[in-house]
Amino acid sequence: MTTFRTPEDPGADARQPHPNHDRGLDFDLSTMMSRRFLGRFLGAGGAVAALAACTPGQGTPAGPSPSSVSPSPAAPAPGGIVPAPASPTVTRAITECGVDIPKETAGPFPADGSNGPDALTASGVVRRDITSSFGAFSGKAEGVPLTFTLTLLDNANGCRPLAGAAVYAWHCDRDGKYSMYDSGLANENYLRGVQEADANGQVTFTSIFPGAYPGRWPHIHFEVFESMSNATTAGQVLAVSQIALTQAACDDVYATSGYEGSVAAMRRTTLQSDSVFRDDGGIYQLATMTGSAAQGYTAGLNVTI
Repeated sequence: MTTFRTPEDPGADARQPHPNHDRGLDFDLSTMMSRRFLGRFLGAGGAVAALAACTPGQGTPAGPSPSSVSPSPAAPAPGGIVPAPASPTVTRAITECGVDIPKETAGPFPADGSNGPDALTASGVVRRDITSSFGAFSGKAEGVPLTFTLTLLDNANGCRPLAGAAVYAWHCDRDGKYSMYDSGLANENYLRGVQEADANGQVTFTSIFPGAYPGRWPHIHFEVFESMSNATTAGQVLAVSQIALTQAACDDVYATSGYEGSVAAMRRTTLQSDSVFRDDGGIYQLATMTGSAAQGYTAGLNVTI
């Protein structure tokens, strides 16, 4: 499936709700119960083993916290031995396989060539740590450390890892501003970067916790490309979506120095009122998060394409 970017008004004010932050495609929950979806996993002997390899690593599980997942008790095997149940992470991955990540527009500040500046063709954009600017720029974004991992799954091939695919990720700084666009940040390109998926279909970025601004729930944008060469030439994308951060993590981080402006924005926004996540409350875009404001956070999300 190929998704095309949707350019937005370059004059839009990042501090105001962006009306074009809406669904690119309708999301149909009924696919969860389709015969085709169920058939994909019933009788798929290697499904659990394969998915165990394509879920985020330690500290970055995908989906809800383990306490929110309750797998059915395992049936006794011959001889009375009860096999160990699948881990909550693997259970979540199996549940989500067959359901594509909800598709979104790239927003007004992508810097992918669709709306003004293009970071993707700049030397240095391929990197894991995106806290600092690259190339001719030298600024650094300050804030609570955040490491996030995306696990890419190929829906058309039994949810196998999309090894060799590439992800371009970007987000605002702790003041809710975007590099390359906002006033004073035109000559900075921090909090943007590209990574190639490993054999497990995973990409990991080291960054800072983004702030909140009016009209939007705290989030991270990303685009998925078929290959690294496609990503760095700003080609067509396979999927465009966003990661929603958890309220508990946001409340913890926004109580610290430097995030004062995010507190008021969070009071006026919920996942259900957010212009992007409100259709389903972000259930397939809400990351699993662990950590603390004092030590930093990790986040993980499965991305089925």
